[in-house]
Amino acid sequence: MFNHNTMDMQEKLQAAGLTGNESKVYLELTKKGELSANQIAKNLGIDRTLSYTILNHLIEKGHVSCVIRENKKIFSASDPQSLLNSIKSKEAMVTDLIGQLTNIKKESSQEVEIKVLEGKEGMRTLFQTFLKNASSFDSFGATGRAYEALYEAPAIGKELEKKGVSGRIIMSEKQKGHEFTKLKNIKTRYLDAGSEASTTIFGDYVSIHMIKQKPIIILIKNKDIAQSYRNYFKVMWETSKS
Repeated sequence: MFNHNTMDMQEKLQAAGLTGNESKVYLELTKKGELSANQIAKNLGIDRTLSYTILNHLIEKGHVSCVIRENKKIFSASDPQSLLNSIKSKEAMVTDLIGQLTNIKKESSQEVEIKVLEGKEGMRTLFQTFLKNASSFDSFGATGRAYEALYEAPAIGKELEKKGVSGRIIMSEKQKGHEFTKLKNIKTRYLDAGSEASTTIFGDYVSIHMIKQKPIIILIKNKDIAQSYRNYFKVMWETSKS
């Protein structure tokens, strides 16, 4: 009969990943050293076939080893350190899972920042944000009015050239030869869509602006939205005239 200490070890072995029967067989082998399946079945009062099934499971888990002596299989318990194998494996798996879940959480919790800017001050805010975050940009429905509306336009153009910002612009053929298209690293194509609103994608930002009597700018910051607009721009760029 098992004493309280044995029962306590059985519970701990089960907590470590062994079944009830596996913990009994493993403890019996640890105590007795080397035993055949028949001896284990007799000592524990279980069916011989069941003892083989349990032993095979323990071998698969790396907790028991087997040798053949005089045509008889003899089983022994492996080093108790083997009990850490499954725990380490689970730890590695869970660590990897935590990383994946963290990435999902970051992606799903990505905030959308939206600002509505007005007037020339709003345009200055847009250009400051642009200069700070843009290494390249894509723009469609461009009219050149935003560039014209600021007296700092030549300075902005020089700053873009200095930073090496590259851009692709889709605009109406009516704007051919506009000053903005003469900046370095700017490629221009033409598509007459009759739009009064211009859309520019840079970094994680999308700017939708209409420059008439009073400039109005909607500035959106969101990586996924920016990428979606880039995908649309790619299609328009491929179908527009050079």
